[in-house]
Amino acid sequence: MSTAQAVEAVFRIESARIIAGVARIVRDVGIAEELAQDALVAALEQWPESGVPDRPGAWLMATAKHRAIDLVRRKETYARKLAEVGRTLEDVPPPAEPADPEDIDDDLLRLIFTACHPLLATEARIALTLRLMGGLTTQEIARAFLASESAVAQRIVRAKRTLATAGVPFEVPYGADREARLASVLEVIYLVFNEGYSATAGEDLVRPALCEDALRLVRVLAGLMPKEPEVHGLAALLEFQASRMATRTGPDGEPVLLADQNRARWNRMLIHRGIEAMRHAGSGPYSVQAAIAGCHAAAVRYEDTDWPTIAALYGRLVTLIPSPVVELNRAVAISMAQGPAAALPLVDALAQEPALRAYHLLPSVRGDLLERLGRPAEARAEFERAASLTRNERERSLLRRRADRL
Repeated sequence: MSTAQAVEAVFRIESARIIAGVARIVRDVGIAEELAQDALVAALEQWPESGVPDRPGAWLMATAKHRAIDLVRRKETYARKLAEVGRTLEDVPPPAEPADPEDIDDDLLRLIFTACHPLLATEARIALTLRLMGGLTTQEIARAFLASESAVAQRIVRAKRTLATAGVPFEVPYGADREARLASVLEVIYLVFNEGYSATAGEDLVRPALCEDALRLVRVLAGLMPKEPEVHGLAALLEFQASRMATRTGPDGEPVLLADQNRARWNRMLIHRGIEAMRHAGSGPYSVQAAIAGCHAAAVRYEDTDWPTIAALYGRLVTLIPSPVVELNRAVAISMAQGPAAALPLVDALAQEPALRAYHLLPSVRGDLLERLGRPAEARAEFERAASLTRNERERSLLRRRADRL
């Protein structure tokens, strides 16, 4: 590995901690990211001659912080900023000194709460979090979400500007604000994982890199907030879901339904991690979804799945987050526990929901129920309608094959 490659690899791993540490000084995540990039440039210039330091992450952190304090010194508001930082310039450690690990953890928590601030639109929160916390480049984010690089870059720039203009404090919220802000953080991680687990558009059904990014983020968050049950609930859910990734598609990328997956290939280590996380989970929406995923993970064969318990858990989930999508999932579980005839009226009732009119899984589920009830012509029409609604090429091909078979 060349020195340049080593620098980039270290920066990818340490960038979130560096940005977080610098943001505590400058109180602006946009400026903090620029200063972290400056430290990267300094490493690319110096390390080829001086060699890679014994603690390269600490070198980058200290260099970025040194530049941050130089910036503060040049500001007219230096005295006020210095009071906020609560330190004197003489106390600044030289670049070779590592930062306090506890401070780093606190700073990471501040960074993720800032990047996921509810003031930002969902797409902006996702892009900014992947950039600052995940260390992804603009090009990587654009490729993952099938967006143009310029659109993602503008989204990130606007997000930083919005945070700076609003004067969003770089802090961990407490009191009544904490629950709402934490919900925003968990939503971002959940959406990132889901886009990787079942892509909404494009030629690939799954994008494993996004799932890995979400898993890394939720594991960091669980370590930073060990007393928050819903954080562990989300962690358990993502561990269970990720355990099936390798079996969700066939050799050519085609979707493999849950009933047809080779459970011997499910990742037992991730399932074990999910079980451990469940020990600390609570009774919120993510924890209930984790319990549902845990039921699937516990079944050695598809035929062993505890569908009555899953149906009951979906019933509980509906009371926590009333949603037609959750109702649709509950109907599927009821069809497996009690038969398709018991579920069809529930699905038919959902056809009137405005939110599901363009949702391809509604006709897909209805087609499955009609096929099981021996009504092939109606089932075929539903599968064809579902195929026309999805934007994912792999799902469209699967649905068309099911229609053609009938």
